[in-house]
Amino acid sequence: MKIETLHSHFLHSSGICTDTRKITPNCLFFALRGDNFNGNEFAQDALDKGAYKVVIDDIRAHKNTGETILHGNSLVLLQKLATFHRNYLKVPIIALTGSNGKTTTKELINAVLSQKFQTTATIGNLNNHIGVPLTLLSMTAKTEFGIVEMGANHLNEIAQLSAIVQPDYGYITNFGKAHLEGFGGVEGVIKGKSELYKHLSENERLVFVNGNDEKQMSLTADMNRFTFGSGDFDCSIVLKNASGYLQIEYQGISIQSNLIGLYNFHNIASAIAIGQYFNVSAENIKIAIEGYTPQNNRSQIIEKNGFHIIMDAYNANPSSMLAALENFRQGKGENKILILGDMFELGEHASTEHQKIVAYLEEHPFAMAYLIGENFSKTHSTTSQVKLFKSFEEFTTFWSSIRLKGGNLMVKGSRGMALERILDLL
Repeated sequence: MKIETLHSHFLHSSGICTDTRKITPNCLFFALRGDNFNGNEFAQDALDKGAYKVVIDDIRAHKNTGETILHGNSLVLLQKLATFHRNYLKVPIIALTGSNGKTTTKELINAVLSQKFQTTATIGNLNNHIGVPLTLLSMTAKTEFGIVEMGANHLNEIAQLSAIVQPDYGYITNFGKAHLEGFGGVEGVIKGKSELYKHLSENERLVFVNGNDEKQMSLTADMNRFTFGSGDFDCSIVLKNASGYLQIEYQGISIQSNLIGLYNFHNIASAIAIGQYFNVSAENIKIAIEGYTPQNNRSQIIEKNGFHIIMDAYNANPSSMLAALENFRQGKGENKILILGDMFELGEHASTEHQKIVAYLEEHPFAMAYLIGENFSKTHSTTSQVKLFKSFEEFTTFWSSIRLKGGNLMVKGSRGMALERILDLL
């Protein structure tokens, strides 16, 4: 089937679905495969529940009644359809990637640009080879601007996603120690994330660059770019206060954000700069930034039973962990308690990077630091202010015995640790 014909079916449908538990009437169902599932086995179920047509890549699920569309690879066809739809709409799109802060930055950019445009942005962190095409296919004739988050844990993934998205603009938040196992080290991270720069450069597109990041300034020296940061750049932004919620000054206007941590300054600054580039007024930029509140365990501030909690349990890697620890250490408050969980996807670097966190805690002691997980349990500490637990269950038993009555608490760990469960213990 020609992609034009499939796109016509898509426009006739109510949208894309890849999960029969979430079928909507008249949807176009794509039977995708994974390590533990085969969507082709649910093709008939999708039709029975009201799907308009089903895209399959297993001939055994094929029907000659026109309800199924057989292709060699359903995922590849989904991605091709997404790119075709993106070019059909001709919507300007900014793509962003990076080691830390992608989702928060994407939400901030969306908040700012939506002050002027009808935007469509990646939902949550659906930023992989399936989520990215689904984001593109969620755009409609009403969409005036697209914001697409792209994630990766191996080389060539950002290159592939860039080819699908074909962005007009790009931004990389930073290069950090994330997914070291897949990238093979920090240099691999830089190379992998910079695949976005390569795509933008080859297609003569614009990149937004944090002027305070020397590495990124060097990598983009010969590119068409718009720079921002604290200094003499295309967009100048001043950090006024970082002791609590970040306060920023832009074009003489004070902006009081709902974000904490110096590491969030450039996330906010990028959204301001992109807003300026697309002629969003300073007043509307202020409204957007001040109206944004972090959700889903990303630097959320929670008050519960005498505890002032910084809940940052959505994800963690060595770079973001150290940044969060430094911010918590320098912030206001007494009786600072840490609950940290393992950092995943570090491969051969796992033991070294977890031990570095312990070394930081020994050099910069907190009231107490509770470290949870297989990796942290194998570290060594010389101070009684650091306690190690092999599992969350082991920590739960200990926590119930000490009965703390309050304090300043920071919770951070990789998503797989699910440290938001701490709230149930309080």
